[in-house]
Amino acid sequence: MNYNDDAGFSGDEFDEDCYASDDDDGIGIRNSNNATPEPPLNDCQVLAQDSLNDEMNKISAETSAVLGFPPQVCKILLHKYHWNKEILLEKFYEAEDSQKFFDKQKIQISTKVTDIGQPLNYKSGLCQICFEIKSLTGLSCGHRYSPDCWDSYLMATIQERADPYVPCPDPECKLIADDECAMKLLLTDEHKRQYKRMVVNSFVDSNELLKWCPAAHCNKVIKVNHPEARAVTCDCGFTFCFLCSQEWHEPVNCTMLKFWLKKCSDDSETSNWLNANTKDCPQCHVTIEKDGGCNHMTCRSVTCKFEFCWMCLGPWKPHGSGWYSCNRYEDKEAKEARSAQEVSRAALQRYLHYYNRFVNHQNSLKFENKLQDQIKIKMQQMQAHGFTWVETQFLANAVAVLNKCRRTLMYTYAFAYYLKSNNASNVFEDNQRDLETATEQLSEKLERELDIDTDDLVKIKQEVQDRYRYVDQRREVLLKHCFEGLERGDWVFNLPQQQQQK
Repeated sequence: MNYNDDAGFSGDEFDEDCYASDDDDGIGIRNSNNATPEPPLNDCQVLAQDSLNDEMNKISAETSAVLGFPPQVCKILLHKYHWNKEILLEKFYEAEDSQKFFDKQKIQISTKVTDIGQPLNYKSGLCQICFEIKSLTGLSCGHRYSPDCWDSYLMATIQERADPYVPCPDPECKLIADDECAMKLLLTDEHKRQYKRMVVNSFVDSNELLKWCPAAHCNKVIKVNHPEARAVTCDCGFTFCFLCSQEWHEPVNCTMLKFWLKKCSDDSETSNWLNANTKDCPQCHVTIEKDGGCNHMTCRSVTCKFEFCWMCLGPWKPHGSGWYSCNRYEDKEAKEARSAQEVSRAALQRYLHYYNRFVNHQNSLKFENKLQDQIKIKMQQMQAHGFTWVETQFLANAVAVLNKCRRTLMYTYAFAYYLKSNNASNVFEDNQRDLETATEQLSEKLERELDIDTDDLVKIKQEVQDRYRYVDQRREVLLKHCFEGLERGDWVFNLPQQQQQK
């Protein structure tokens, strides 16, 4: 997600206590006393695009007040230190003087106020880029170039480096053009707009306390107090992981999620078809498709050409004239081939078991997003029967809990796929089953069993509240067990290259 200079919205400080109310008729959802609530959403602030420049200028001004350099110079230094003011100040005061500090950064910045934000006056001469006699300008270093060459150089270098702070074109010069000076060297309004976007985007992308909201069509930025923040929620309602910018994915960590999503992307599209229609050559392990009824197979690999039986995977030669049947079932080579094949197929079957359930809950989430529209209609029907708007909010709460539980269930299957079996994993699977059962019961109640026109509405309300409270409690129990298992070291994961992260 990037800065869009056409957007015209403002952001307010996010109030993350979305589920704090104990009023079941309001928007709150009460936590069970018998379960540990999910980790609280980290304290965060939602910034609108038009406030990002203010945020940038505020940090620059604070740094300028300490270092005594112009704010434009501080912007360049802050950018180099990922907008971490504390680290910049620490490194600056570790140096003996400011010149040694700049030398260590391998950059040159003019700190004179008269040199900041203003190119040199125009002077006729030979441009060292286009080699034409033109009116030339440049930075305080004295290297002058034509306006057209400056414009082309700045745009090309900015796009190539993905960095708005670029040095003088002279290959021996390290003087950095500050943003105000660069804006005056650019010729067209479009180039100036692109440069402004680059400055803002680099501010967000390099700042460890800021992240673009990854939700579609949302251009807001989340600001946190600590970079280790986990779950954050944008004003648009999307909750995501601040570390990896994926939707909030408890109980799996970011490393596990990365492996899982890559495996799903690489394997799942063809796994079902391969499982049903192919086998691996017992000798070279190339995947082979059976396209006829004959069980006499010949590997098509030019370096193999191994002939084997499709049924038992043993060498074909001992089968003699019984080509249509497997009359060497106990052959040692065939048994070894079948064993290796069975291990491979079993691994695939295990993966598909978890993947199919992951996708099932993912698809259910999409369908249940449509359920929100149906629930709004039912809420309107209840209001027509004398209920107030507040009194109908239990239905909206139920859908919110249902979506939350679906998402948790979805990621429990990624968690379970990498989890080694032990006593603790058996408890996890029991909790997973209980949550899944309760979730399906709540889903069925909301989708099929609500008849606003004929049922007792007071009874409906009580039943729905009981169900969503119970399913939310089961979710909390499952997550509590997962978090406590991590703390106790109960979980052992089979991650690629054993890259485990807690």
